[in-house]
Amino acid sequence: MIKTAIYPGTFDPITNGHMDIIKRARKLFDYVLVAVASSDDKKPMFSLEKRVEMAKAATKNISGVKVEPFSNLLVDFAWSQNIRTIIRGLRAVSDFEYELQMGYANASLNKDVETLYLMPSLENAFISSSVIRTILRHNGDASHLYPQEIENLIGKKS
Repeated sequence: MIKTAIYPGTFDPITNGHMDIIKRARKLFDYVLVAVASSDDKKPMFSLEKRVEMAKAATKNISGVKVEPFSNLLVDFAWSQNIRTIIRGLRAVSDFEYELQMGYANASLNKDVETLYLMPSLENAFISSSVIRTILRHNGDASHLYPQEIENLIGKKS
């Protein structure tokens, strides 16, 4: 039996912290689908197409990882992909409250889809896409916070 999981997010942009969670999830599962949410309500800095391109570039050398965009309910997308486990990352206690609510909401929509929480390693615990976006908006160098594979894509916002 192949064990599969879905790791959803906006990935605006994908970070070293996201990569940490993807690699940890891949150790636990045969296959991990990185699901890039359209998240129009969050007004992402990068287009959905660019975020998918960055996630594909960042994960291209990790076998068993695929990247797909989605714009519907996460549990519906997971179900349509025949995936029953959602992976979520927890950096701090502040993440836990939000993620717990989302996990319960997803469970209320489909009780057969489980949520599994993973913590990034300590050196990646402070990294967030919003920190990177802030640094980029102020023309700072955030290259140590995201995968080198997206360096050539990060300056192109469209």
